[in-house]
Amino acid sequence: MKQIEQGAFVDYVKINVEAGDGGQGCIAFLRDKLTAFGGPAGGDGGRGGSIFLEGQRELTTLLDFKGRPFWRARRGAHGEGKNCSGQAGEDIVLPAPLGTVVTDADTGEVVGEVLETGQRLLIAKGGDGGRGNQHFANATNKAPRKAEAGWPGDKRTLILELKVIADAGLIGLPNAGKSTLLAALTRATPKIAAYPFTTLTPNLGVFLASDLQRQITLADIPGLIEGAHDGLGLGHRFLRHIERTKVLVHLVAPEAGEGEDGQWVLNDCRPDTLLYAWKLIEAELAEYSPDLPKRPRLAVLSKIDLMSGEERDEVLAAFRAELGVELLPISAQTGEGLDALRLAVEREALALDAPAGPDPQPEKAE
Repeated sequence: MKQIEQGAFVDYVKINVEAGDGGQGCIAFLRDKLTAFGGPAGGDGGRGGSIFLEGQRELTTLLDFKGRPFWRARRGAHGEGKNCSGQAGEDIVLPAPLGTVVTDADTGEVVGEVLETGQRLLIAKGGDGGRGNQHFANATNKAPRKAEAGWPGDKRTLILELKVIADAGLIGLPNAGKSTLLAALTRATPKIAAYPFTTLTPNLGVFLASDLQRQITLADIPGLIEGAHDGLGLGHRFLRHIERTKVLVHLVAPEAGEGEDGQWVLNDCRPDTLLYAWKLIEAELAEYSPDLPKRPRLAVLSKIDLMSGEERDEVLAAFRAELGVELLPISAQTGEGLDALRLAVEREALALDAPAGPDPQPEKAE
């Protein structure tokens, strides 16, 4: 899977699309060397070209639309004599990443979503061609001099929003260790540093399931802060991508920083601090969408290499007692707990893909 380069990722664009108008119907009469005054023979106008989005799995950004925000399809050709219909205008098919949501900018109506490879979404319909005069002949008017003009094609301003599709999304406060964990679990190479908002766009990575048949996709969602549901810290842009993930992997981590000798030092690993971090993120999810708290999630205590065994146990016990949450302790630096986490993500993701079993049959009365 291609990695998203910093600065190249675009998840929101506004575009203008104009489908082609239909061609005009023709007024004509049959004339040849054997027929001096033939009947009406005006052909129909051609259909105008339509505009579609087509899903492509390998795309990960709306960048191409940002560089070209206006698209216009060709109109249909006019009808001709001898009942010849005009040629239809050529359709335009625009490749789009999976997870693209299309909204009419003027009405707010959701036009549709691109969710599968090869799926085509009609975003601007070409106008029908006008009918030629052959269609207007009747018993009282055998030589009609009437034809229809072509119908106009759709013209609209659209908003394209990309919501990353992934099996699991890594969520948490800035510097919770999400990017480091993504790099440890997959072959992704996100930017990693010791300051908030290193990750400004979602990074994607994949690893093979244990059966070596299926790929599990992970998304590193940029860190959230208090007020993210109101848009603080680019919260709306970040939360948008969580909507498409099947499983949420919620990371809490001790506060740490770089010491004078360049080594990581522990600043705060008190259970109360980590419980507050957990509750803050969960509250932001609930404020943004009532569906997100219902999403399957895995709870992870990261950066345990910075904690003593006693400190770790104290945090695990506090989460268990106050929230009934079992934290999975891991360290992306040492690899401790990563195999267990990988299997847990796989189990949750594949369980959601499993088809529902048949309804139980009622027992027959003896």
